[in-house]
Amino acid sequence: MATKELVIRSNSDTVDFALLKEGRLVELHTEKESDNFAVGDIFIAKVRKPITGLNAAFVHVGYEKDAFLHYQDLGPQLSTMLKFVKEVSTGKSRDYLLKKFPLEPDIEKEGSINDALKANQSILVQIVKEPISTKGPRISSEISIAGRYLVMVPFSNRVSVSQKIESKEERDRLTKLVKSIKPKGFGVIIRTVAEGTKVAELDKDLQNLLQKWTGMCKKLYKAPHPSKVLVELNRAASILRDLFNDSFTGIHVNDETMYSEIKEYVQEIAPEKESIVQLHTDPSPIFEKFGIERQIKTSFGRTATMKKGAYLVIEHTEALHVIDVNSGNRSNKAKTQEDTALQVNLASASEVARQLRLRDMGGIIVVDFIDMADPDHRRQLYEHLKEEMSEDRAKHKILPPSKFGLVQITRQRVRPEMNIKTSEPAPTITGKEVEAPIVLIDKITGDLERLLQSGTKDKVVLHLHPFIAAYLTIGLPSIRMRWWLEHKRWVRIEPRDAYRYLEYRFKNPEGKTIY
Repeated sequence: MATKELVIRSNSDTVDFALLKEGRLVELHTEKESDNFAVGDIFIAKVRKPITGLNAAFVHVGYEKDAFLHYQDLGPQLSTMLKFVKEVSTGKSRDYLLKKFPLEPDIEKEGSINDALKANQSILVQIVKEPISTKGPRISSEISIAGRYLVMVPFSNRVSVSQKIESKEERDRLTKLVKSIKPKGFGVIIRTVAEGTKVAELDKDLQNLLQKWTGMCKKLYKAPHPSKVLVELNRAASILRDLFNDSFTGIHVNDETMYSEIKEYVQEIAPEKESIVQLHTDPSPIFEKFGIERQIKTSFGRTATMKKGAYLVIEHTEALHVIDVNSGNRSNKAKTQEDTALQVNLASASEVARQLRLRDMGGIIVVDFIDMADPDHRRQLYEHLKEEMSEDRAKHKILPPSKFGLVQITRQRVRPEMNIKTSEPAPTITGKEVEAPIVLIDKITGDLERLLQSGTKDKVVLHLHPFIAAYLTIGLPSIRMRWWLEHKRWVRIEPRDAYRYLEYRFKNPEGKTIY
């Protein structure tokens, strides 16, 4: 099982979360203090007006633009929920458990918004999609409260099990257990992580969820409209809730308060793992220490490089994202073009899956892989991509490669895409931008690798700017020393005052450029 680490950097008004899988950055999230409309937050709100033509209503939740509520997102038990909200917010009912609350008939599946909602009506809604670009948040009035093992759905009696639990015996066992502990009036969805869990842990999770529900209902009495009545867990806790398992080997935090909170949360969900939560007290910045800053610089931007010269080009349009796979000047031991294409495509599929999670890209994604004639190879690529994306928490669907070699992916978009600018002002030309200098070392290392693999017998002399030359030769082992240990070839470094900061050439001792 691949090891995972969570690194949390707390600043004065933002918290950054970096999820590492075997040292590679796979998810990056930023939580701002001003994020008032996070996915999962529940609001008591007012219906502005139903729009017949859209079969939807606009709802005032406190954002500058009204939230969008489609008829399909109302939930079958809308009538029960509206009645309950009215009784609790006016103080008519103080019984928050739904044992004695009569359920109203379900609303029609294909009904009209005008029959379901009226202007100025009080309604309980949950954020399902954060405000993106010019759009307000997307909401649902089918409320659910997520725990570690269970998701509780008020105004329902249904028990369902995650489809990812494949064993029929286990599905039946969990359904039976949950039915025996579930209170009347609440439905339950059993999550994948509940597999193999004992009834005591399920019951503890359920009691926590009931506590949250009761706390939320208490806030409804004479509550101002709109107001937030239930806050989703902070990003750190929600990542741990959804992803935490035995493969986690470390949670590193640079803030004492947050360290205590996370330690308490881990103690609650997995007491035996409490020791992996560590406070970062080193004077060096936490993201520098774990090599995250470097990975951010090399992973974002228009191109994403991979080993052995292959790279992705990522373009964004209004309608969709396009990813192009390029083999670059790759050198390998594959015997045929078809084998090379397969190798590049498999490596690119892993990087595509990582990039989608890292940038949180949503909507339609089209990937242009290198053409492969062999149908077995195309199937192999498809299965590999599905496997690589299996850990992605966002709902997604992947279509098999088309006859043009294109793979279409849809991925749920619930929050704005993570977009980090990696280019920097050019040090020598005003108004021009260049890629981050830290990426330069990776480029030089990649070019050297390809040069040596091409079979050159020449002694290699690297000509470059004196500052970069100094960087390559300092420390023990220096970067140059590491090259020697890996390739058993010594690279002579020649500082050149005439070169620009980011300029370099590989030459032979006679001064002829060889790469």
